[in-house]
Amino acid sequence: MQQNPIIGTLLHAVGGVSASTCYVPFQKVKQWNWNSYWLIQAAFAWFIFPLVIGYITVPDLWEVFAESPSEVIFNAFLLGTIYGFGGMCFGYAIKEIGYSLTYTISIGISAILGTIVPLIMHGELVSKFYEPGGNIIYLGMFISLIGIALCGVSGYRKEKDLKALNIETGDQPSFNMKKGFMLTLIAGVLSAVFGISLEVGAPIAEIAGKHGAGYFEGNANLMLSTMGAFATNLVWFVVVGIKQKTLKEIVDVKGLGSKTIGTNFLMSILSGALWYGQFFFYNMAHVRMGDFKFASWVIHMSMLIFFSYILGILMKEWSQVSKRTYNTLLFALGVLIISFLTMTYGSSMGTEAIGH
Repeated sequence: MQQNPIIGTLLHAVGGVSASTCYVPFQKVKQWNWNSYWLIQAAFAWFIFPLVIGYITVPDLWEVFAESPSEVIFNAFLLGTIYGFGGMCFGYAIKEIGYSLTYTISIGISAILGTIVPLIMHGELVSKFYEPGGNIIYLGMFISLIGIALCGVSGYRKEKDLKALNIETGDQPSFNMKKGFMLTLIAGVLSAVFGISLEVGAPIAEIAGKHGAGYFEGNANLMLSTMGAFATNLVWFVVVGIKQKTLKEIVDVKGLGSKTIGTNFLMSILSGALWYGQFFFYNMAHVRMGDFKFASWVIHMSMLIFFSYILGILMKEWSQVSKRTYNTLLFALGVLIISFLTMTYGSSMGTEAIGH
């Protein structure tokens, strides 16, 4: 397969757009409890789409699994189930402290841990630095973390500005920083576990590549990670749905009407498709990143944050903030762009060196 970090970075950008927009369809869901929406979107994001796309894009899929070490399959699935709790915490955190802070804190933590831990696991943390372009990659990663931190500062200032505005207008803001911060910490750590799960399942992708999967080889191990995540969410939200008596609303055509039910299902499925899309494009980008595939996770997470803030600007979520807050955001996005260019340049240097 041809290695091209520039195309890889562009595909990471497509995945970032997909990830940053995956919760937008929820705004069109009516008369459903949040738990009902989450259960349907999770079913499509973590089970149906991975299974269908995996079956279509990976030749001899079941033979690939038969040839894969059972320990690798089990560990990839298990790590996926652990990540499943992170996905739940992420959703709950958004309800407590909003999109901007949730995305920045949790994804920022994920970007660091999801990159550093696999390097430590393989004993490559130091050696990668000394490879051609390695020091440039590390510099880009450091710049990216600065950009993420600055996005966090702008997000915090935004929430503060809006809170002050609500006090002036007499509205009572729904904002619980203490609870939300704890949820985002958990979500961030467990989100990184997903990246580690993909790394643990890499041997399965290599076997899929030998069967002719090409650029789609990562869809084989992705299935295991996402199905683990779905298993956790299925158990949790079915139990919650039964306990809160909201499960029946998913099929309550008589009470809610076929139009409402149809729209809710469509929007939930769209959310699931967008969520799945981020890792579909992640895998396509990852195989093109040359000898510096380890940088894929931090690039992808940074892209996610970058486009989530761009989306916020386009949706006028920043129209009521102070000029200082808005300028901080623009500066942070500029820093992230520099980090993308730096990491892409470093990856290209490494690829050219190997080619010679």
